Order: sequence, then C-alpha cells, then structure tokens
Amino acid sequence: MDLTSFTDGAQYIAGKQTGGSGSEPFDVVNPADGSTVERVRLASTADVDAAVAAAGAALPEWSRATPGSRSEALLRLSAILADHAEDFARVETAQTGKPIKLSTEFDVPGTIDNTAFFAGAARNLEGKAAGEYSGDHTSYVRREPIGVVGSISPWNYPLQMAAWKILPAIAAGNTIVLKPAELTPLTSLMFARACTEAGIPDGVVNVVTGAGRTAGEHLVSHPGVSMVSFTGSTPVGKRVAELATATVKRTHLELGGKAPFVVFEDADLDAAVHGAVAGSLINSGQDCTAATRAYVQRPLYEAFVAGVAELFAAVRLGDPLNPRTDLGPLVSFTHRDRVAGFVERARGYGARVVTGGETGTVGHDGTDLTRGAYYRPTLITDIAQDSEVVQGEIFGPVLVVLPFDSDDEGLRLANDTPYGLAASAWTRDIQRSLRATREIAAGCVWINDHIPIISEMPHGGYKSSGFGKDMSQYSLDEYTQVKHVMYDITAVARKDWHRTVFGDRD
Repeated sequence: MDLTSFTDGAQYIAGKQTGGSGSEPFDVVNPADGSTVERVRLASTADVDAAVAAAGAALPEWSRATPGSRSEALLRLSAILADHAEDFARVETAQTGKPIKLSTEFDVPGTIDNTAFFAGAARNLEGKAAGEYSGDHTSYVRREPIGVVGSISPWNYPLQMAAWKILPAIAAGNTIVLKPAELTPLTSLMFARACTEAGIPDGVVNVVTGAGRTAGEHLVSHPGVSMVSFTGSTPVGKRVAELATATVKRTHLELGGKAPFVVFEDADLDAAVHGAVAGSLINSGQDCTAATRAYVQRPLYEAFVAGVAELFAAVRLGDPLNPRTDLGPLVSFTHRDRVAGFVERARGYGARVVTGGETGTVGHDGTDLTRGAYYRPTLITDIAQDSEVVQGEIFGPVLVVLPFDSDDEGLRLANDTPYGLAASAWTRDIQRSLRATREIAAGCVWINDHIPIISEMPHGGYKSSGFGKDMSQYSLDEYTQVKHVMYDITAVARKDWHRTVFGDRD
C-alpha cells in the first residue's frame, strides 16, 4: 500500500481520499526551499457536511464494537505505521521543514507508541465499583462514547497531533472528523488511510483539509458534532469555545504556552545549559511546551548566558533531509517574519540580542538559507518582565534569559504570564524541587529536564493554556460520558421515600 499518493485529493471521507470542493487550489509548501510539495483543493462547508454525515453513519457500529475488537484494530494500525515509518518521516519533514532526525527519532516513533498505548487503553474503561450505595439499589457506572468528535490539529506536529486527537476518540468508541492545518495536511491523510488499511470501518476516521474560517468554524458549529477538540493558539481557542458553546458541545482545548525554565543557584550548570538549548530549539522552537523564558538565580546567570550563547552559535542550520542538520526552517515565510518582528521590537526597547536575531545565509552543508524560512537561534537578555518577548508566545527559536535573586522571586516570575502549559525547574535540592512542582501553575513540571513526554502520562494546561488532557488514560476519559445505572433490589412496591411525595406514613 502506498500511503504517500495525494493525487486523489486532500480529503478523506468514508474511507476514500477525494478532492475538496473549494474553488481555489492550495499549495503545501516545503519551507526549506519554497518548493511546492503538493497542490490540493481545500474543503468547503459541503465537504465538512459529508464528513460529519459519514462519521454519524459509522457511529452505531463502531460504538457497539467490543473494546477488544477496537484494541485489535489499533494494534494493527500500530504495525502499519511502523512498516511505513520512513515514509511518514520523509513526508513530515517535507511539509514542515523539521530536521529528518526529529521526524525519525521523535515524531514517528512517538506516534507509533501512542497508537500501541491506546490499543491497550481501549480495554481499560475505569469507573466506580458496582455496589449497593443506598442499601436498596445496586448502582454502577457506564462509560459510553460521546458521538461524533470534531477535531482541529495544528501545523507544528501534524502527525503526532492527528494521532493525539484520533486515537483516544476512536479507542473510546467515537467517530471523528479531523481538520488538520491546511499548511501541513499530508501525514494526517496518510494516518487516516492507514486506519482503513488496519480494518477500522469507513467513516470512523475522516479528514477535511480546509481553512479555519470556513471548514474549521463549520465543523465546530456543526449540529452533528457532539464534542470539539482543538490544539492551537489561545486567541483561536477562545473562538472555538465561543462557537462550541452555542450548541453546548463538550470542549477540549490545548492552547498556547510560554514555558518557564527556572535555574536555581545549586543546579548542575552544564545540564541546565544543554537542557535550555534543546528545550528551546526543538522543532525550531515551534512547540507550545518549548523553553521560552529562562529565569536564572544570579550566581549562575552570567555563566548560563555565556554557555547557552556558545551552544546556540554552534547549532547547524541546513537541509532538513541531511541527518546532521540540527535546525530546520520555520513552517512558513510569514511565520518567520512574525518571529523576526518580535526580536526587532525587543531590540527597539533596548534588549540585548546576545546571539542570533537574523535569518542567515548559508547552512552547515552549503544549503542556501535565503531560499527557506530559516531563523537563527536567538538569545535575548536585558529586557523587562512585562515586555512582549517575555509575555507573548513567539513560537520560534528564541530564548529570553532573566536573573532572579530569591527563590520566592524566581517562582513568582515563573507564574507571571497568562499561560500554564509546561515548566521546568533545575536544582539538586529536593525541597526546592518539591516546592517548584507544588507552586508552579502548569500542567506539566519537569525537574532537571525539559520536553520529554510519554504516552502513559497526560499533557494539558492550566490558565490560558486551556483544559483537558491529551495522551494517557486521562485522555481516553475525556472522550467518554459517564452514565449512572441504578437497579432496585428490594421488589417493594410501596417504598418509604414515596411518602415524602404523597400519602402518610403508616
């Protein structure tokens, strides 16, 4: 089976890949050189209607399938993904510009593992034990599918985010319509085709590739959709919530982040420096959990800045298909210019750009960087806590470093943004680490590391970073609704509590 053919179009509805009925063609562009990877026709609202109808038609059969049969299908899917791992990695790199070593060693194996995890989780719906809680009745809890799920995934991790949306939804017995970002739809389409190959019935997994203002808003507002799951920016997430509220849909939002990286004076400096570079530059910084603002206790501040600057300068930009390339381009030229705008405005406010702050010209392998949306790793210091680069989500290879004195101050600064998705604290002191995990308001707090995720543990935020969890058993629970079932076990016709409504007690 060839998963990499897109000649039939960029929609996957009822088990078939088709063209969209939108009027304008759209180019999926390789941001490394500006070349067209695929030309597709985007979805119209009619395509969304067709996908929702297909999902609705498939729901009765799939929702009644046994957990074991759904599990077996996901195990087959995991094996198919593994067989096509190289194809997935190559296409993911082509449409996003991320280094092939990231696609090969992080995105694709993570997706395969996530699929295997949900194959097991499908057979493990948890609930309160059945029992006679009133004394006169036996009660138990059923976890049931919600229905048709409408999901919108982002462009930064197209394959992984598609999996994060699709897997828990279908493992729990729902059907789904996924709208990937139109910039990067190709591996989502491949994933949907792999689902069909794995024996998952037609209509269970559907993909509509369209613009947010048309396909996305129509999907979120659709009366045939019972739940909405969205990953993306906080402003767009607010719009999604507004639309979903109008039809009282369950809503799951994984939104923006501005992760703090808190380095206490007793930290392993070398570990913190290397962790900051990796944590801030993963996926060219286009990661909502990326380290974006480092707070370093003053005794280590100067050495930390110098160490990060040295490693930033040594990072290899180049052809994403070259396995020695460390940093690829940003996802588009428009986004690169947006990131550069943050840095230039910070310069205007007097910030010190220690290294980077430019697009660059030639990569480590001779790649002409001017043809792509490249931006060099950028380190900024000497800027106020309330500045735009500290408070706003830049979503690029930019790290701001600020000093702090007391532990109280460091933790206060860590919490001093609207976001709360992820954070890390670096210390050898167990009490400091426990305090950091307790007081930092974020959905994930790493100690002496930053970025690793695992299928068994949840991912999701606090505050303006949204609510709900991806991955883990907690994610599966998000896609179920709880029903209380209660049986009378007395066979008594005239129950004592009836007298509170009519008649007198004997």
